[in-house]
Amino acid sequence: MFSDIVDLRNFYGSLLGRLAERSISLALSSVCPKSKNERVLGLGYTVPWLDRFKPDAERVLAFMPAAQGAVNWPAQGPSATALVFDEELPLFDSSIDRVIMVHALEHAENPRETLKEVWRVLAPGGRLVIVTPNRRGVWARFEHTPFGTGRPFSRGQLTELLRETNFTPGAWTEALHFPPSRRRWALRFYQLLEKAGRRFWPIFSGVIVVEAQKRLYQGLPVAQRVSRRVFVPVLAPQGATRSLSETSEPLSRSGA
Repeated sequence: MFSDIVDLRNFYGSLLGRLAERSISLALSSVCPKSKNERVLGLGYTVPWLDRFKPDAERVLAFMPAAQGAVNWPAQGPSATALVFDEELPLFDSSIDRVIMVHALEHAENPRETLKEVWRVLAPGGRLVIVTPNRRGVWARFEHTPFGTGRPFSRGQLTELLRETNFTPGAWTEALHFPPSRRRWALRFYQLLEKAGRRFWPIFSGVIVVEAQKRLYQGLPVAQRVSRRVFVPVLAPQGATRSLSETSEPLSRSGA
């Protein structure tokens, strides 16, 4: 189940959310350096971190899962946001250089299918960066943050999942070493606890950050997938199809 877009926006507007954003930004800068003329895709809720790529990238897109909802981004200029299904991205093959996933993999209905779809849209040698709750961390145990919802992962689980979907894990790092307290006096020690946690208890971090590269040398046969989504017209009242079928049956008998 995805976190609601309203809850995500409210969280990152709070003091705890701004500190979490700062901690994750520091982790992303160590494994995800900016490059010029890249086509960057943010999948999930990546709005707080996409601005750092915009000046140097050729194009930056913000794709948000339909179950989560979407907000407009960027604040100025044409919107680069799209509401999508994470297993059926509206992009051509090999059209993206870098994908950043935050608040996405832990909520995916089928993580393997989601990563296979990401593999499809990534260019040869493309990079995938995943930020996901740490199974051993404290943040995954509190539901007042978006990291306490969904399916947390360990390093071993992420490694196995990436290899199964033809990615080679590379650089690893962690973020959110301070406790997710909502008390302002406790958050005053944010920098001290973050630095100490990065050094002494990285295994209990709130999130795991991994960069992986698209692997090409292990080819797998690609089978055509049938969409599991059923689209219902918005203006069609529920039960209309059933009522029509019930009324048409007596008519057909009377006509006979």
